Amino acid sequence: MKPVTLITGGSTGIGAATAQSLLKQGHRVALTGRDADKLANFSAAQDAGDDIMTLPGDTADPAHVQSTVRLVTQSWGRLDGVVVNAGFSLPGTLMDHPPEAMRAMVLTNVLGPALVVRECIPHLKDSRGRLVLLGSVAGAKHTPNNLYSVTKWAVHALAENTRLAVTGDGVGVTLVAPGKVDTPFWDVRGGLPDGPAMSAQDIANCIVFALTQPPGIDINQLHVRPIGQVN
Repeated sequence: MKPVTLITGGSTGIGAATAQSLLKQGHRVALTGRDADKLANFSAAQDAGDDIMTLPGDTADPAHVQSTVRLVTQSWGRLDGVVVNAGFSLPGTLMDHPPEAMRAMVLTNVLGPALVVRECIPHLKDSRGRLVLLGSVAGAKHTPNNLYSVTKWAVHALAENTRLAVTGDGVGVTLVAPGKVDTPFWDVRGGLPDGPAMSAQDIANCIVFALTQPPGIDINQLHVRPIGQVN
């Protein structure tokens, strides 16, 4: 039976690269994202037939998360892996952000992962599956006036909190915390900064590594920087 993996934020960047890798390994993959056209275009380009499912919506919306998990499990009968990747940053610093933009980022980057965890864990217990949460090196070191960093600190806490809760049930939980990655993430911040950077595929390889560990092995944290990135 083909493994089933759900990826949030799966239409571009790290999420899309992970989906491509898993499809090549024989997984069925369900992708969420807020841009229905990007999801449809990505899905059409994979030529994966019934092994790919796209579910447009906002992971900060409890109803969307509930319906997504229900549709995936009802359609494919199981859920073996979950990659919580959806998130975004804002231009400027905390001192510049409009309050409503701050609210949207906190809801997507913090509430969204918590909602996905809540809905998926019962199914991962059934399959003794694996959960991967995308953090950031910004969630492991402080930078001034960086609200995105604050949201990623919360994701790091959620990963360990969840691991403690479910490791006795046979569920693996991994935090993947990348450094600088060349993805559309940087578009709102004026483009990729100078200096070394990794590709989305580099991080997808780490995620697949965590998801495909043998039974009994749980990779808890992967902090990944390009050589040359100091902070």
